[in-house]
Amino acid sequence: MPSATGNKRVRGVSVFRPFIFGSVAHPFDPEQKPEDCPPDHTHRWQIFVRGINGEDISYWLKKVQFKLHETYAQNVRTIEQPPFEVSETGWGEFEIQIKLYFVPESNEKPQTLWHSLKLHPYGPDAEGMKERRETVISQNYEEIIFNEPVEPFYEILTGGSPGAPAGKSKGKNTRQPAQSRTANIPSGDSPGNPYSRVTENKELDRLAEATQTVEQMIREEKERLIEKEKLLAELRESEGVPANTKKR
Repeated sequence: MPSATGNKRVRGVSVFRPFIFGSVAHPFDPEQKPEDCPPDHTHRWQIFVRGINGEDISYWLKKVQFKLHETYAQNVRTIEQPPFEVSETGWGEFEIQIKLYFVPESNEKPQTLWHSLKLHPYGPDAEGMKERRETVISQNYEEIIFNEPVEPFYEILTGGSPGAPAGKSKGKNTRQPAQSRTANIPSGDSPGNPYSRVTENKELDRLAEATQTVEQMIREEKERLIEKEKLLAELRESEGVPANTKKR
């Protein structure tokens, strides 16, 4: 039975952990298709949960359960150690349930994510990618937030160790061990990792620019509406129709 100390929560603190999840699909060359692959399968694909920049996330993530389409043998696959991924072959796209189980010290319930497996290229150059048989990558950046974690788990999340990945806490309680993990995403992009502060800032700039564009469009539309109402009022006045007269 867990001790009272083990259940005591660190009040006023939220700790988050970033990670990515998604899929990678590789189309087969019809002339060099693997012999052990079913004849109707067109792709080899992987579904995964990973740390940013390949960082280890197993200190807080105990195991990952992937629920594939029911047509797969043993369609529920549980991976209990890194890399948290499943590799398969197939021909169709479908929704995959991903369930995250945290380490026992966390006292946290599992969390569920969903990912739509992408086998076929999408975007402006989809046809070109298809002809070149390029790899199709579909992934998402996500953060798990642990609100007021229990003390043993807080120590795991923030207690440093050689080569340990990142962690970050926010809140009134600011105590930190001498060596602390941080959850800051990388400052710059790197091969295989598009998630960084540079990318984040570019996205914020893009959203700010889009917001300004929308606001300008709204202003212009209001001006056009005022002009049309003014013109309508002038037409009614020229025809001797009272401005507040409504047609039945």
